[in-house]
Amino acid sequence: MMRVLEFIVALVIVVVVGVVVGVIMPGSGHVERSLVVGKDMRQVYDVLANFRRYPDFTVQRKYDRNTQFTFSGKAYGPGAELSWSSNDDKVGKGKLTVATAEPSFDKIDSTAKSAKIVWNLDNDWRGQDKHFTLDLDRQGSRGQLTKITWSYDVAYGFNLIDRYSNLYIHGDPDAFIQFSLNDLQNVLASVQNIDYGKLVPYIEQTQPTPMLLVSSSIERKGGLEALNEATDKAEAQLQAAAKKLGVTVTGPRVIFTTNYGDQTYTFDVGLPISATSLTVNGQSHELAAAKAPDLTAPASSGTAAAPASDNTPGNTDRFGRLIVDNDVRGVLAFGGPALKGIWNGTAAGVPQTRDMLKAYSQTHGYKFDEVVNRPYDILVKPEVKQGDQVTSYAQFAIYLPLTGDAPEKTPEQEANLQPPSLDAGASEAPASSGTAAAPASAASAGQQ
Repeated sequence: MMRVLEFIVALVIVVVVGVVVGVIMPGSGHVERSLVVGKDMRQVYDVLANFRRYPDFTVQRKYDRNTQFTFSGKAYGPGAELSWSSNDDKVGKGKLTVATAEPSFDKIDSTAKSAKIVWNLDNDWRGQDKHFTLDLDRQGSRGQLTKITWSYDVAYGFNLIDRYSNLYIHGDPDAFIQFSLNDLQNVLASVQNIDYGKLVPYIEQTQPTPMLLVSSSIERKGGLEALNEATDKAEAQLQAAAKKLGVTVTGPRVIFTTNYGDQTYTFDVGLPISATSLTVNGQSHELAAAKAPDLTAPASSGTAAAPASDNTPGNTDRFGRLIVDNDVRGVLAFGGPALKGIWNGTAAGVPQTRDMLKAYSQTHGYKFDEVVNRPYDILVKPEVKQGDQVTSYAQFAIYLPLTGDAPEKTPEQEANLQPPSLDAGASEAPASSGTAAAPASAASAGQQ
């Protein structure tokens, strides 16, 4: 009997001590990790203000490569939501919501020194009011670095079991932050280092358009003069082909970029036409969208044309485009969502604007494939001169076709921000306040 009493007393003492220790333990938990990355703060902000790149850096994918992610709510900023589910207990199920993002994206310029994004967390970790805070601080002598401080906060209230879980906050929450932060650095490293802060891109739903194309290539050292000469020559070929086919040119010229290399610029010049079917060699052919080339088939030298043995008018080349003659192709171009940017100035600013669109797409999680759907630019308004004096610069619309599940609008569209206008007599301004873009890496031949 005495031993039973001793056991009961000992148990009561343990319970009392446990309650006392639980009461005096912190009613909240906090853990944080920091990392400095060589990226402009706007790019880091954009990656973290939406969840489209989250699956690319979260450690959850390393725990379970089959983790399912579902996007809901807004595409960007406060209200954006991400849910996940996994059969792995270490991942489980949960949800993240962008609660706040301060200041707003349009205030993140070169003068902004800091920013803060808060993600509310709903998962099986113990506690209430669980959230991640991502503090961004501009660093470096030229403000070219960003310090990311990723913290986790939780409230335990008077739940003693939850309070004891604070002993393990350096387990899952801490490891989650540390490993995800390291992979976030890798994601950011893949984004082209270009300042797109002054870009006002829109997502436009383009319509399939019948078009005639001619492939061309110039030496980069030839500059705008070589580009204009090649473009004029291609347009003359296209106009002659359209006349011969009995169709009408319905819009301005389009340039599809195949490869903007260090030494050579390879591209197609296109003109939209009035007919979706063309009569070639006495037979009618319906124009179709281009397709990915058969890499096992032999290619002709130079640009994207059919093999010489299959270059008969009326056939299709390896991209599925109708062969009109030795140089001219017919295709159903465009179709689907594209990220659009406006550039006012000479054609020299088009490549840099194109690179801005790519970097913007990468930080916002918009998918694109330059091999399958090449970027293109349209001369909306030509340059106007009086003698040798430019009175109005040309206006170009630059498009980056998007693939996959793209949102209907960019944050700029949602905020009703307007692209730069073309004012008569305005002088050309740099495409970006940042460093000039380096030539894009070589890409395979495009399709359209």
